[in-house]
Amino acid sequence: MFHIAVLLAVSAGLAPSDLHRLRSVREVAIRPDGGAILFTELDSSGRGAPEPKLMIYERATGSVRAFRSSGLSGSSPRWSPSGEKVALLGTHEGAFGLVVTDARGGGERLVAKVEGTNHPLPSSGETIAWAPNSRSIALISATPGPETGEATGDPVVIRRYLYKPTASEGETRFNDNRRTHVFLADATGAEPPRQLTDGATYEHSVSFSPKGDEILFVSNRDRDPDRFFNYDVFALAVKDGSVRRLTRTENAEYRPQWSPDGESIVYEGTSRGLTSSETTMEDTHLWIMKADGSGRRELASLDNRQSGPSWSRDSEWVYFTVQERGTQALYRIRASGGEAEPVVRERGRVGSFSLSDNGAVAYAFHAAFDLAQLYLREPSGEKQKLTDSNRDVLGATKLAETVSVEFLSFDGKRVEGFLTLPSVNGNARVPLIVALKGGPHSQSGPELNPRAQAYAAAGWAMLQVNYRGSTGYGQAFADAIFGDQNGGEAKDVLYSVDAALRRYEALDPDRLGLEGGSYGGQLTNWIVTQTERFKAAIARAGIANLVSFNYMAYYHDYLAVEYGAYPHQEDLMDRLWERSPLKHVARVRTPVMFLHGENDNDVPIAEAEQFYVALHDVGVETVMVRYPREGHGFRETAHVADSIERSIEWYRRHFGVEP
Repeated sequence: MFHIAVLLAVSAGLAPSDLHRLRSVREVAIRPDGGAILFTELDSSGRGAPEPKLMIYERATGSVRAFRSSGLSGSSPRWSPSGEKVALLGTHEGAFGLVVTDARGGGERLVAKVEGTNHPLPSSGETIAWAPNSRSIALISATPGPETGEATGDPVVIRRYLYKPTASEGETRFNDNRRTHVFLADATGAEPPRQLTDGATYEHSVSFSPKGDEILFVSNRDRDPDRFFNYDVFALAVKDGSVRRLTRTENAEYRPQWSPDGESIVYEGTSRGLTSSETTMEDTHLWIMKADGSGRRELASLDNRQSGPSWSRDSEWVYFTVQERGTQALYRIRASGGEAEPVVRERGRVGSFSLSDNGAVAYAFHAAFDLAQLYLREPSGEKQKLTDSNRDVLGATKLAETVSVEFLSFDGKRVEGFLTLPSVNGNARVPLIVALKGGPHSQSGPELNPRAQAYAAAGWAMLQVNYRGSTGYGQAFADAIFGDQNGGEAKDVLYSVDAALRRYEALDPDRLGLEGGSYGGQLTNWIVTQTERFKAAIARAGIANLVSFNYMAYYHDYLAVEYGAYPHQEDLMDRLWERSPLKHVARVRTPVMFLHGENDNDVPIAEAEQFYVALHDVGVETVMVRYPREGHGFRETAHVADSIERSIEWYRRHFGVEP
């Protein structure tokens, strides 16, 4: 039996307010010769969303500084093949667009203005790609679509199936109908950018051919792309704009990358006939084909979700990330085939990564006791942590350990959870918060979780459950949720609670809390209709009514993939209503707090509103907290901190714990 260690050091633990002091690395780009690394670092010190600050690490001196001499920041940094220039997205003299600088961050010039769109572009890849001669740059920018006039008029006329954006800001409640296209910009800015594609489709995810004569891109060119999500890979001739189609499948292709020798193209892809534009049940795997689109085959046989393919300079290896049992590892495999081999495989998550010409890998890594920092792996295999921006905060903080908990669920399936354990004095018992991730096709893991650490600082444990449907445990496990939402995975959650209570004596079975976000919010809403064992619950952006959700979200294909039919077909409408928490609200006795973004079009706030009113009708204590400017998931640091503080107070009151 595990016994939680006695707290010896004096420490307050991680507080919600500490979120404003934490920083994390996102985009990483190593110079071709390996001498410098560009990266964006999210700065959460402001009240709004974290600001991505563009930084550079100089390997010769080990120094880190802001990259742009103007003092402005930027995103999507990309070194030119020569290593003498950098292209990025940012603001220059008040205009936003494609900015080119020298290798030190000076000599800035805006070479093309860039427009965006609020239309959802699931799993879009590169927005900037240098030509091999370092003289021009392919980029993605948006232009008005055919519906723009109607959709911005008074009254607003809606004709599109996907008429909502992913999140709305201010008065923007509808799809702006702008279409993304491929442009070619002169790296000196001497010539205006040239638009290479047009029409009513969306193009994105660009990659230049080694000869510089073609640009790969991804687009959905089905007859009704709003209704059927089906990316394919295309090649665009730079000279005359002619397009050749490289794939014509019923499934989806993502993020194509041309091999440096020009012989092959690697990309992510699914294999099933219907793929959702939102979370997808089928894992993406790596595929490879010849430059003319022939010889298409799956590259890696690993039975887990793969993404982010990148070539070695010699075209021998393809590097990619793999989700594995709560972690995300970096692998590589020979383009000719064979067994994939791990490059970075540790407790935590590899994020963005970039390869130098000699095979060194710069990458962001989110570890068990830190947010994502910049790391470097030499060709010899030696690894080094290059940034430590949270040392002052986390070095003086007592962080709780997170351990893996595996158990057999009701039908014998092996399910894993991650338990963050606080330090306690003597034989005291601690409350347990069960936290459910979104997705459902995603994973929780052992990496530093600020919410879990804030609960640990309050003296509570937090258990994250990778219920069936989660990624990182093979395709069969992800498929186990098919046609059964709020079924087996809800039982997994309850079985995990029993397993944790049996194995850890310090956990208090009489003070249990339940919470979740997105799909985890849906499960939270459902579970409180099935049991009264939780003292309090918190649903963040959760679904209460599967029927209304299907027709009110910005996408409408998710449940069709999850159930194999649209709600109006067969008896699915009745089945969805039967599995909707709202139908069973009369059974709820657990106090529930709802946290929701006002502008959430992924799970509209009406889902919280329905359950909130219904709980009042039943006579159950409830409160709804609405966050302005927020979509699906909170971006503003002050809102994230507030949600944790409110959650702690909610649990304290219902656990009978003094502040």
